[in-house]
Formats: sequence, C-alpha cells, structure tokens
Amino acid sequence: MAARAPLADLKVLDIATVIAGPNCARYLADFGADVIKVERPDTGDSLRNLAWRDPRDGEGIWWKMVNRNKRTIALDLKHPDDVAVFLRLIDEADVLVENFRPGTLERLALGPDLLLARNPRLVVTRITGFGQTGPYAARPGFATIAESMSGLASISGEAGGQPLLPPIALTDEITGVVAAFATLVAVHSGVGQVVDVSLLESLFQMMSPLVSLYAITGQQQERLGAGLPYTVPRGTYQCADGEWVGLSASSDSVAARLMRLLGVDGDPRFATFVDRMQHRDELEAVMAEWCRQRTRDTVVQAFTEAEAAIGPVLTMADIAVDPHYAAREAIVSLDGTPMQGLIARLSATPGVLKWQGRPLDADGDDIRQRGWGHT
Repeated sequence: MAARAPLADLKVLDIATVIAGPNCARYLADFGADVIKVERPDTGDSLRNLAWRDPRDGEGIWWKMVNRNKRTIALDLKHPDDVAVFLRLIDEADVLVENFRPGTLERLALGPDLLLARNPRLVVTRITGFGQTGPYAARPGFATIAESMSGLASISGEAGGQPLLPPIALTDEITGVVAAFATLVAVHSGVGQVVDVSLLESLFQMMSPLVSLYAITGQQQERLGAGLPYTVPRGTYQCADGEWVGLSASSDSVAARLMRLLGVDGDPRFATFVDRMQHRDELEAVMAEWCRQRTRDTVVQAFTEAEAAIGPVLTMADIAVDPHYAAREAIVSLDGTPMQGLIARLSATPGVLKWQGRPLDADGDDIRQRGWGHT
C-alpha cells in the first residue's frame, strides 16, 4: 500500500506548530508523502501538551492524530549546526510548511528568497492568521480571531442572543485542508513558489454568497439558532423520548414530501420557499410539535420512508458504535489509538496510515545521518 500511495515521491518538511500547519502536512503524509516534523529541542510542538492526554502513556491525544505518519527531529533553528541540518533537508525537499508570524523566517535568515535560491523547485507554504500582506499581517492569528472576524460568529447563535463561536477548532481544521490543496496545486505547477494561506480567508471562503448578498442588496443574514433564512423547516428538534433529530427541507421535492408527512401539504402558507420563509414561526411550530409527539426512531423511520432528509443527533458515544461509521472505516485504530481515518478514498492509489504522532526527536539520529534516505 505504501508503495502505491499517490504522494510517495513528495518530501515535506513540516516546521509548523499546533493545528492548521501540521494538519496540512498530515493530509500530505496520509497519502504517502515523506514528512519530517521539525520541533524545538526544549519544548517540542506545543500541541503535545494541548488539551487531553492519553492516560495510557501521557501523550497528547491531539498530537497523536495531527502528526501521524510523520518522522520527527528536534532542531534549534538559531543554532548553526542544526541550521546546517535543516538546510541539507531543504536542498532535497519539495515542500516546506511553516506558520510563524510574517517575517520570522526572514529574521532567522531562512526566508523564502534564500530557500528558493538553494532549491528553486521548493514550495514554501506559509500559514498565518491574516496572510503575509495587509494591515493585519503582523497580528497574532488564532482560530477564534478568524471565527470572529470572518462573519461566522455574527450569524451563529440564537435570534437576539450573543454571537457564538464553534465548539471545535473549526478554522484550524478547514485551513489545514485549504493549505494542503493549495500546496498540491503549487507542486503540480512545477514552479517553486510561496503559497500564502490565512486562517481568516480560509474561513471567509465558507461564507458562500453572503458577501454577494450584502454587496448587491444590503441584506445580512441574522442569527437563527439552528435555522437558515432560506430553508424552513431546518434545525434540530426534540422527540418524545428526549432524543434529538436534525432535518432540512432544502429542495422543493424534499419540502413537498415533508409537507405531506406533516399533513400541511394543502396549506397555502407553506406552498413555496417564499411562503415558508414568510411563515417561518408557524411552520417551525408544526415541525416541533410533530416531533414532540413521536419517539426519535419513529420520526427517523417516517422521514426515511417519505424520502425526506433527516438524521439523528449523534454524540461521540453514538458514533463509536454506529454501523455506517464502522462499515466506512471512518474510525481506525493506529498504534492502539482510535482516530479518524483517511479524509477521502482513492480507488486506485489510496492513502495509508502507518503510525501515530511519534515522540520528540524519535527519528533525529537517523535523519541527521541519512537525511531523507531512510529504511
């Protein structure tokens, strides 16, 4: 499997920290790239100590996933001997992933101009909060800031309530995918260059037509809890047994089947998207009451038979025993640690999971001696 991996000929040097940058390199590693993770000798990547630890070995659970499939080496990029090792790796690398503040690499005398002079085909992927240019470029960037400034928080939360932030590292996760995509575009071009990816713009892309809507009409999407302004009903609803479902009538055909199921298909208030939007509160009340009178299994079965879109609200405990997740191998065990599997499935050149995030400098001696060559 490893020999068939589509990115097996790609050499990636990952000097990024925490989540977004290392996730970019992780996606490349998952599909066969040889990724060397560079960390500070004293503390390593701070992700090792972030949030939850595995009680079996004391290692960070987040670290084990984000830095899977990578070899590790500890280098001090201010020490001449370690810089020499780093530059030897750069000479043969295809990609460098970094997420320092703009100007940090340059202050270390390791800026893209110098690196591209040594290796003209190198792709330097730079991930920051606000990008390499612009009035905010020098600001520290975190996911929370991007979620606040991208427009996401302004539309998240209950109507009339406070703006809410996502309860996961959403921006970091999205930016990792964006950076991996942009990196592969640059590699495919065959031209050494700098790839400038920002947390803010990665999440801003997710705002879809809201930018156009405001520019053309002056309208802004309001906070509606779990609802959407253009699809009614849409949200989460509690059932008679206390369990919850999530559902949406996001197309005319689904909406028509749902109205029949609810017994309101002849009601002119709910005939079209515009009608339903204008009578949002009335239709939401019908939907909520219909669910309150039935158990979750009954609700899901009725929707399924009517070919209307619905899903039970699953917790991680539910997902752990869900047959679809199991059949798709969406959760795998890597060195004894359950985690998400590959992000996508390629029929002819699949990715491969080899090992979880390794200890600090686990491969340091081998890399210093052999460089990219290893057994």
